[in-house]
Amino acid sequence: MALRLGVDLGGTKIEIALFDAAGREVLRRRAFTPHAGYDAALEEFSSLILDAERAAGAPCNVGIGMPGTIHPRSGRVINAYNTPFNGRRLKHDLEERLEREVRFANDANCFALSEALDGAAAGRGVVFGAILGTGVGGGIVVSGAVLNGHHGIGGEWGHTPLPWMTREEHPGPMCNCGRRGCIEQWCSGPALAREKGARGEDQALAVYADRLARALSLVINFLDPEVIVLGGGVSREQRLYASVPQVLPRYVYSPVVETPIVPAKFGDASGVRGAAMLWPA
Repeated sequence: MALRLGVDLGGTKIEIALFDAAGREVLRRRAFTPHAGYDAALEEFSSLILDAERAAGAPCNVGIGMPGTIHPRSGRVINAYNTPFNGRRLKHDLEERLEREVRFANDANCFALSEALDGAAAGRGVVFGAILGTGVGGGIVVSGAVLNGHHGIGGEWGHTPLPWMTREEHPGPMCNCGRRGCIEQWCSGPALAREKGARGEDQALAVYADRLARALSLVINFLDPEVIVLGGGVSREQRLYASVPQVLPRYVYSPVVETPIVPAKFGDASGVRGAAMLWPA
């Protein structure tokens, strides 16, 4: 049986991990993301995968998690602005070089899949995974399968507006997507750091918790997941797991709010694990 090779393709680094049939990690490597021209970057990227496979000494099923996604009809990468692969037919070209099928998913979807299958949300039917890092991403898993959506953007919660903006907040900071007031600009790691610099630790965390509660209420009101799993650097702030649930009832359209909000079991490793899990064991 083929090993599963997961790749977490980021704007700065690439992480590669190999898993055996039992889900045990047998190899892990890291490299800088190539930022040369597309052809050179593609060649370097495919070589990293092939080198890891040669080290494993066995054929591998390859799954890749990345910013953005592969558009389901054009086959081109969309919304991966910080990589040299945006707008390109990366899946097609990589499959030509590797001479096999390669499975792709958004990195937040990979995170959610890892946590839904055997992580902090194991056994739950509907799972929302939220990455609160340099940016903000979201992934949805239903009955153990990623919900990609018609345009491949299922779960892209970070690029919707923060609900119930105050007069002070409106219209919100400019986002790299070209719009103002996106959740990413209010709930990312840099956003929390900005508030700490302006208000001080305790007040900044209270303001941040209220904004995160508003953002997550949007998810609960339309998806009503059985659990929400947090990842990314901000997820390490333990006080949020008490403060956000206290604020949620102000915004959720239910007289009782019982949605568990929990930290990821596998932390930063969930992305590369979930990429490998795009292939069944």
